[in-house]
Amino acid sequence: MKAVVLVVLALLAVPLGFSAAIAQWGVPWYEARRDASGLAPDPATTREAIIQVYGARAVRWRGIFAVHTWIVVKPADAERYTRYEVMGWGVDRGIPAVRVDRSGPDNYWFGAKPELILERRGSVAEAMIPKIQKAVQDYPWPNDYVIWPGPNSNTFTAWIGRQVPELRLDLPAHAIGKDFMDMPVGFSPSGTGVQLSLMGMLGGTIGLEEGIEINILGLNFGIDLNTPALRLPGIGRLGFPQERPGP
Repeated sequence: MKAVVLVVLALLAVPLGFSAAIAQWGVPWYEARRDASGLAPDPATTREAIIQVYGARAVRWRGIFAVHTWIVVKPADAERYTRYEVMGWGVDRGIPAVRVDRSGPDNYWFGAKPELILERRGSVAEAMIPKIQKAVQDYPWPNDYVIWPGPNSNTFTAWIGRQVPELRLDLPAHAIGKDFMDMPVGFSPSGTGVQLSLMGMLGGTIGLEEGIEINILGLNFGIDLNTPALRLPGIGRLGFPQERPGP
């Protein structure tokens, strides 16, 4: 039993320690850059419909453990993107957790450069945008935010994925909150598997996109079999680059 406990602790502590070592400890969060990263195509020259999902390290110490994720959409010939996300700031003062267009589609998240998790374009994206907008309206916790285990920003993005399974959205292991669901058994965020979750604190996922993932107190580790890689807390992914579903 001691050996099992030591192995589990190592599986959790080593990636979190590495994540802490590479975390950004620079300027105060309120002075950190929040300008555009250049990852979103210019709507003036890219007329086709676009859906993108981004993730960036959370603010301050939370970035050791988790990323903040959001989704942006641009219908065909639209002049601008619409950004959807959930934030905790102001919720205790009655501000809704779901925010629309708080900033640009691909802006730095308080100093952290975003990573493009998924992109869909063209007619396929155009058909999914109304479904995404409907899923935003139907989000079950529009006025609630809990850092751990959820509902939080990653709960919201995972909800969108479950409601629009055509996205095949595979959120990284360190998107803490993605496993928080309104029922103990359901589809995985990619829509390609099944998930067991006890309020986001304990459970597991098996899916074509997610592979096999175990959740212990909101920290996830597992293995991606589709595109071979380890799924680790604090790190997210270690292995072959993830293939983002295209049009």
